[in-house]
Amino acid sequence: MMNTLANHGFLPHDGKNLTRDVVVKGLGDGLNFAPALVDIMFQQALPANPLPNATWFDLDQLNRHNVLEHDASLSRTDAYFGNNHIFNQTIFDESRRWWPDEVITAEHIGNSKLARQLQSKATNPEYKFTNTTEAFSIGEILAPFIAFGNVEDATVNRTLVEYFFTHERLPTALGWSRKAQVVGLSDILDLMVVLANASSLITGSSPLFSPGNIHAGV
Repeated sequence: MMNTLANHGFLPHDGKNLTRDVVVKGLGDGLNFAPALVDIMFQQALPANPLPNATWFDLDQLNRHNVLEHDASLSRTDAYFGNNHIFNQTIFDESRRWWPDEVITAEHIGNSKLARQLQSKATNPEYKFTNTTEAFSIGEILAPFIAFGNVEDATVNRTLVEYFFTHERLPTALGWSRKAQVVGLSDILDLMVVLANASSLITGSSPLFSPGNIHAGV
């Protein structure tokens, strides 16, 4: 999504010197994210810059393996196998085959996430997926619902998501427009609960994750 916002000019095209003010404005203008939400995301991204006490980062630095970038991406190959930061059609085709309908649900995304993790674990001798990675991974897969879909019922038009992944552009050509309602932290946390439970292989009468422990974990 950061690459996409740079492609549209909401962030610098060269991906350099992304300060807090630049990122807050870019995600606000492009996706209507609340400044408080973007500030949290910005603080999470700063460790990607290896300089001590850094107050900015570059998009390329987000590709550092096992900082934010991780194995089992829905659209990128594992770093062990080569370039981990460019779109990989084969990987993406494996992911989207778990999206059988015109509307993607939380269960569909959850199934594709689990399938990619299983494939990565089975084939990558350096596979790594920690609790922190899981939290970031859940945050990543909720992005299509937040940006292009219905947050309340966790659904999104498959065509919009495929266009976004394939072209690294916002699907304005397909009629999409930025949401009028500001996206805040509560929207993210509530959807994380839904997607965390959809990404679990544990069944039962009560959800594995609840708003309380998701919020505490974040």
